Amino acid sequence: MLVSTAGPLNLGAVARVMKNFALSRLYLVAPRCLPEDEQALRMAVHAVDILEQAVTVEDLRTALSGCERVLGTTARPRTVSDPFLVPRSGAEWLLTSTSDSEVAYVFGPEDRGLSNQELAMCHRFVQIPTADAYSSLNLAQAVAVCAYELFMYGVPAPLPVQPTQPTSDELEGFYEHLEKTLLHIGYLQEHTAARKLEKFRRLLNRAQPSAEEVALLRGILRQVNWASSDTMAD
Repeated sequence: MLVSTAGPLNLGAVARVMKNFALSRLYLVAPRCLPEDEQALRMAVHAVDILEQAVTVEDLRTALSGCERVLGTTARPRTVSDPFLVPRSGAEWLLTSTSDSEVAYVFGPEDRGLSNQELAMCHRFVQIPTADAYSSLNLAQAVAVCAYELFMYGVPAPLPVQPTQPTSDELEGFYEHLEKTLLHIGYLQEHTAARKLEKFRRLLNRAQPSAEEVALLRGILRQVNWASSDTMAD
């Protein structure tokens, strides 16, 4: 919901970011510019349908009728009963309602933000963290940040790809290959080989190489054997 939005370019930009992040229901509370404004339509690009379907109401109370959870945004420090949420926490709170009732995100006008009276109609409050040197965000920028977090909350996290683990036979085959190679190039001596190989085992156990990585290491050992045999033959 946008309260008393004044700039048609902002209105069009908000429609555009809503489309970017799969939001479609736009309420305009006492707007000071019209969704059919030429600048708004041009700025919306491929989100003109959001402007065309926007619902215009006279006051915030009417717009919030039937909403179970209402999240208000503010850029200035306010005296509120609850601590400010960051957009990510706000998205989680807004979208974890256990009922099918409507929820709303409310943004104030460009020149003043939401008034204390308007914030009083909101249930929780979001403040976007910014640098102290310049904390002011454009209305469309603020909507974009919050819309992104709403969108990401609904995107399932990708499952990590679990590499194929080597079998015991594959690991033992690697250790045997390693021992023969290191003896061959003179790195190991017969009387100390067991102790040093134990250290290699601990190293590999900590690293937990995949089956593909074990095969890669064995390829290196084969190349070492070939190179050292060729050198000795010369």
